[in-house]
Amino acid sequence: MVSLLKKPFSSSLQTLTLQRLTRTLSYVSGERRSFEKVSSETKSSYIHPTAIVHSNAVIDQDVTIGPFCTVGSMVKIGKACKLHPGSHIFGDTELGEQCTLMTGAIVGEDIPGRTTIGCNNIIGHHAVVGVKCQDMKYKPGSDCFLDVGDNNEIREYTSIHRSSKPSDRTVIGDNNLIMGSCHIAHDCKLGNNIILANNTLLAGHVVVGDYAHSAGAVVVHQFCHLGSHSFIGGGSVVSQDVPKYMMVTGDRADLRGLNLEGLRRRGFSSEEITGMRRAYQKIFMPVDGKLGGIEDRLAEVEQTRELAMLDVVRSMVESIRDSFEQDRRGICKFKHWSGSCSSS
Repeated sequence: MVSLLKKPFSSSLQTLTLQRLTRTLSYVSGERRSFEKVSSETKSSYIHPTAIVHSNAVIDQDVTIGPFCTVGSMVKIGKACKLHPGSHIFGDTELGEQCTLMTGAIVGEDIPGRTTIGCNNIIGHHAVVGVKCQDMKYKPGSDCFLDVGDNNEIREYTSIHRSSKPSDRTVIGDNNLIMGSCHIAHDCKLGNNIILANNTLLAGHVVVGDYAHSAGAVVVHQFCHLGSHSFIGGGSVVSQDVPKYMMVTGDRADLRGLNLEGLRRRGFSSEEITGMRRAYQKIFMPVDGKLGGIEDRLAEVEQTRELAMLDVVRSMVESIRDSFEQDRRGICKFKHWSGSCSSS
């Protein structure tokens, strides 16, 4: 009885498998004609026969497209780019020269708007870059945008989303290292030379200044600003702004002094660092007992001639003051950490 039941089932399974194989071969055959058209226009490029490349895609010279890749109809791929097996580019997406997509990477999406990737970027294994945002206020059918600069390394499993509305855009600058499993949400603005360690999560509209550095497992609340040359300690939950040149850590993150090691590495002079330390003490660690408000302390720094002469001190004061403007979140609370800002 069992053998009688198995026989027709096995036969029907073989028939179904053959039908699917026939359809797949027909589909690949049709796409191969498109491949032949593309390859004839880019004689120095290599496109693997199993890759599906739309005939309207624009492929520059010296491009390598590996097995089982997908390239959509509105895609433009710059000179000497390399798509590793199983990577995909969709939608209105432009890839600059000498970019590399590792296996499983997905760039762009077939939705209104555009994803622009600059030159010499590496997009890691299974990273997802330039897809629809997760903002519930996004209106389906609205244009949304992502602009990525040059020389960025975006590591495995990172996600970077497009903007939430046509009037804004998500922006990544140049020379940034975004480590594995980071998330950069809609409308974020990242500058240059930033390091985001693994599992750093930026909510929507976060602004990150040049040379900022986060340790691992950092969470940043929407609309926060992380100032240039700041450092965020591992595991921190940042719910307010981090002023320029400063270091924070904790849940919720507290100010723990200046990012002294980062400042030295970036070549700030001893005079500049000493000036910033004195200014930090006046603002957050006054010893005269006349505390006053934050604006009073900032004014005192500005009225101290030897401090006001330093561009870095003026920039630090401006960064703090800007955080108290309308629609900003204020700054992380101060917490004394012995030795973090002692006089030199």
